[in-house]
Amino acid sequence: MWLKNLSIKQFRNYHNTDIDFNPKLNVFVGRNAQGKTNLLESIYFLSLTRSHRTNSDKNLIQFEEEHLKVSGILQKRTTTIPLEIDLTAKGRITKVNHLKQARLSDYIGHMNVVLFAPEDLQLVKGAPAIRRRFIDMELGQIKPIYLSDLSSYNHVLKQRNTYLKSTQNIDETFLSVLDDQLVEYGCRVILHRLDFIKKLESFGRKKHFEISDQLEELSIKYQSSVNFIDKENLVDSFKSSLKKSRSRDIFKKNTGVGPHRDDMIFLINGMEASFGSQGQQRSLVLSIKLAEIELMESITQESPILLLDDVMSELDNTRQLKLLETISHNIQTFITTTSLEHLQNLPDNLSIFTVNDGQVTVN
Repeated sequence: MWLKNLSIKQFRNYHNTDIDFNPKLNVFVGRNAQGKTNLLESIYFLSLTRSHRTNSDKNLIQFEEEHLKVSGILQKRTTTIPLEIDLTAKGRITKVNHLKQARLSDYIGHMNVVLFAPEDLQLVKGAPAIRRRFIDMELGQIKPIYLSDLSSYNHVLKQRNTYLKSTQNIDETFLSVLDDQLVEYGCRVILHRLDFIKKLESFGRKKHFEISDQLEELSIKYQSSVNFIDKENLVDSFKSSLKKSRSRDIFKKNTGVGPHRDDMIFLINGMEASFGSQGQQRSLVLSIKLAEIELMESITQESPILLLDDVMSELDNTRQLKLLETISHNIQTFITTTSLEHLQNLPDNLSIFTVNDGQVTVN
């Protein structure tokens, strides 16, 4: 798949911009703080209806404006799909083929993106919430039912936490009803995640073995707050964990176990990657991003769109070459950079755009 056209209105520092793109490589060049990353963010937003940089929607809307609109024309193998998102203080309206979508899971998955940014090192070193968000975003693109199950789980979780906070006299029977619902949706979420991580590990191990010159083996483990041995005893283990945590939950007035507390651990040659060198961590993140591309292709039969936010300068020549090899394989790619000097061996089929204070011109 590739994005033929992007139209953004009142998004960040862009008032009204319309751009036609190259199906292969698109490079945004400009000084810092001119709006290069905002362009990539708008493409990410068009795909996932959310930003990768902020959890606050109002930060996306141009100063002194009340709404924004991002739309685009997506070309797939057999069809052309117009996509559109309108965001106001009341929420977002999503459209596919000009038809309003009732649920988020009906919209997400039409346009798949893989983002690679300098802050992705936090995927290894950062808090568990960063890794959970990574799973939610990537898995949600290729398996919309996951978003539906996750939404149902979060709804019950919110109900349970609200109940724990709002009453002094806990009705154990009512809490057990909420627990049963939490277990039902929570087990679905965990099983989706286990399947995703197994596939990501399979693709990532091969990529990392290549990038590390056959010296390092990558593995990924799902670390659950539910103490289960295998999938068969997951439901019983979840129920048991909730029961053991009940007195703690009533005292703390929140839910201590469940997929909202889970984590994902990266290992290099059996050692946690968070203890590795920065070079090892960069290689790991690159391996994961390249693995994402292959995983998405294997499931959707379409190449995702690759977004590279100022990462080429972060990579040495070997890692740049691995990334450029991937770019050459029929994947539409967007790169932001302050200079073209450090970009080597770029393919011939590319478009260069100069970005200056929210204005985009084609070179």
